[in-house]
Amino acid sequence: MKPPSLSLRLGLSVSLMGTALVVILAILTYAILNYQLDLIAKNNLAGKLKQVEHSLNDDMTARLLLQHPHALLDMVMGHNNLSLTVYTLKPRSTILLAAGDESLIRKLPDISASDNSEFTAWSDDKGTDFLTASKIMLLNDGNAVKVLLTVDRFEDTTLLGMYLKSALLFFPALLALIGFGSWWIVRRGLTPLRRFRHIASLVSAQDLTHRISTEQLPQELSDLAHAINFMLHRLDDEVQQLSQFSDDLAHELRSPISNLMGKAQVTLSKKRPPEEYKLVLECCTEELERVSRIVSDMLFLAQTNHPASLIPFEPVQLEHEAARLIELFSLPAEEKQIGLNMDGGGIVLGDRLMIQRAISNLLSNAIRHSPTMSNVHLTIERRQQTISLAVSNTGEGIPAQHLPHLFERFYRVDPSRSRSEGGTGLGLAIIRSIMSLHGGSAKVSSIPGGVTVFSLIFPVTDKPPNP
Repeated sequence: MKPPSLSLRLGLSVSLMGTALVVILAILTYAILNYQLDLIAKNNLAGKLKQVEHSLNDDMTARLLLQHPHALLDMVMGHNNLSLTVYTLKPRSTILLAAGDESLIRKLPDISASDNSEFTAWSDDKGTDFLTASKIMLLNDGNAVKVLLTVDRFEDTTLLGMYLKSALLFFPALLALIGFGSWWIVRRGLTPLRRFRHIASLVSAQDLTHRISTEQLPQELSDLAHAINFMLHRLDDEVQQLSQFSDDLAHELRSPISNLMGKAQVTLSKKRPPEEYKLVLECCTEELERVSRIVSDMLFLAQTNHPASLIPFEPVQLEHEAARLIELFSLPAEEKQIGLNMDGGGIVLGDRLMIQRAISNLLSNAIRHSPTMSNVHLTIERRQQTISLAVSNTGEGIPAQHLPHLFERFYRVDPSRSRSEGGTGLGLAIIRSIMSLHGGSAKVSSIPGGVTVFSLIFPVTDKPPNP
């Protein structure tokens, strides 16, 4: 079963919330209306009751009340829903005055009264609601009477009933309007997601150049669009690098493989003496060694592309590692009458073998490209936030146009010379990957015919070295 769309789910959620709010508002409105109608009825009865009490206290006795009740009757005249009843308390309860609906007289004696105004809500046999205000009052002659002032709540009940009918009548239409409006608003609010879908449909491994426009996007979607654009940018860079790397690798491997196949085919084309077979095998072995070095360097580059959290780092003293490597390269340096020297020191946090590999590549390149009777100098220097290890040598130097590309894979300033010397074109790329893994960088500066300096820049660490 196909899951519902996001706009439908959000629309239903908003509709349910809107429905709940409408129901709560309707109930609250009904309660407030009922309370206000009760309050108005009580205030009206309380006002009339004060008028009755004032008239009884001033000039009314029991005899006058029976003979001349006009003053009290005038108070309820014109109010069809109002009834006034006055009872004696002693020697027994009898009716002194009854004005209004006479059918209520048999219900009223059961209503109690006190010196303070009291309100009693009740219903008759037909279900009609009434509200009675009761109070014991004193006549002018000092006799006490029970006064009951009753109001018919039919109009209030009718008003509440009409409100309920109207609410029930318009409730379905209101719910439909809320549901449709919620769905339309949510669908309109999710319109920017169509940009995401459109871009996603265009992106492929062959074309990662498409980006999501962030104009007039909400803040949340704008942040998401920036994140997706950044992801696409990184993927585009990685795919381009992978494509370039594959092309370069194919180019690099094609030459030795072609040489191997050519020599083998020529050699096998006719019978030859054993010495010639041996010479061909030695040439093939050299080409195979070169292929092996390329594969090994590729595997090392793949290793350095792993996140730093997967490789355990430890404090490394650069001067100790550099001293060991200088001793290791002392023999090939002596063959070219090149002097190796070092000064400075510092501690960095990293992988010992990878740092050794980076320094070894720099020393090997410096010795290879230095003229006879020259010096290769290794300097370790600490600055405020970094520690640099620089290897400098004199020689032909590197033209300025090549400097930005030196750390690219398979890049060579002089391809023929590098291949003849057994280079793979991956040494400096390995150095850059190692330094990136350690949170640092690799730099180069060169003056043609002067000094060339390769530098490894490490971030500072204050951890002590291992004993």
